[in-house]
Amino acid sequence: MPAAPHAPPFAPIAPESAGMPLYRVVKASLLRSIESGQHPPGSALPSETELALAFGVSIGTLRKAVDELAAEHIVARRQGRGTFVATHTADRFLLQFFPIERIDGRREAPDIEWLSLARARADSLIAKALQLHEGDALLQIESRLRLQGEVVACEQIALSAAVFKGLTEKRLREWHGTLYRLYQVEFGATVVRTVDRARAVGCDRHAARLLGLATSTPVMQLRRVAIGLGEHPLEYRVSTINTAQHELVNQLARARSANE
Repeated sequence: MPAAPHAPPFAPIAPESAGMPLYRVVKASLLRSIESGQHPPGSALPSETELALAFGVSIGTLRKAVDELAAEHIVARRQGRGTFVATHTADRFLLQFFPIERIDGRREAPDIEWLSLARARADSLIAKALQLHEGDALLQIESRLRLQGEVVACEQIALSAAVFKGLTEKRLREWHGTLYRLYQVEFGATVVRTVDRARAVGCDRHAARLLGLATSTPVMQLRRVAIGLGEHPLEYRVSTINTAQHELVNQLARARSANE
């Protein structure tokens, strides 16, 4: 695990020049150090005492800044060990980013079948979601998800080809871990939150074939924009979910406690 340098690369903050509450200036500086790679995923931040001295602020101000970063899943506190830049793990994916649960409460990570990775161009909807220009180069991933051996969902994922340059179908199939862990480790793109919108729709012909359903069968469609550090959109995903035996469950509160 990479370690943070002992001497924090931070400068004292002049209260009269901050232009905002001091803790927000501290938070912004910490966030910049994480975004720049000075403190990569998994690395420990300097101690609260070191940081407070480096910024020239009180421990209370420093803690308020770190509290917000922890609440946003950007850092994680570990009892007796310190504060670390958050990493994507299988447990975090299941708690924070995977909303499908069997109606009897059984919950597990999906078995993902990668069907294809193709190049495409952004239409107006995807361009808006990813803050691209219409016609910009995309990578489009299609997958099928199984739970307890049963096909439950299919997904279409759109990524900026510029951000994820070098991602190939071979590389995707050979990866062991969650997709968000791949983004973080291989491309320096850390998903910190998602904006999810769900609605009931009739299953279209393509999704029906992948899910083994009749066309127009009622299903749940989940449209997601995954947001990275600095509020940059990283992924646009459309999931079509067979809810005959499964439902969507919001795990945000449980995920937050798991990171603290």
